[in-house]
Amino acid sequence: MTSAGDIMHQGAECVREHETLATAARLMKERDVGALPICGDRQKLLGILTDRDIVLKCVAEGLDPEQVTAGEVAQGRPMTVEADEDVEQVLRVMEQYRVRRLPVINHPEHELVGMISEADIARGMPQTRLAEFVTAVCAEDSPGSKEVLETPQSA
Repeated sequence: MTSAGDIMHQGAECVREHETLATAARLMKERDVGALPICGDRQKLLGILTDRDIVLKCVAEGLDPEQVTAGEVAQGRPMTVEADEDVEQVLRVMEQYRVRRLPVINHPEHELVGMISEADIARGMPQTRLAEFVTAVCAEDSPGSKEVLETPQSA
């Protein structure tokens, strides 16, 4: 059985909740990523910040990215999986909630241990299953199309 821990990127770098969006944007540029986990003390996952969040919730609203913090933009709780969960469960969560990035946590500490992206899923997946996955995640009319959801994390 392949687990979430087997396919995740380990050591995902967090933006701290009190860091500014400008700092987060620079970190995204340096790491060549479009999203960062927002973490509090001891790598405790608080949310996900995307480049789109910075543009729509800060810049487009006329706010200053040097003043707005990552914690102020974070909404709800992100969907998560535990490191020992089966890859099929990872796929179900990503498909059901149409998320393209999924934090991996250890339980019960809720500490971030890695991230899973669409690219991580694609490696080693049969083409037929990959096509099903991409279709489900990218579907236009699915109701759960937010990167960060206001529902509790997966069990």
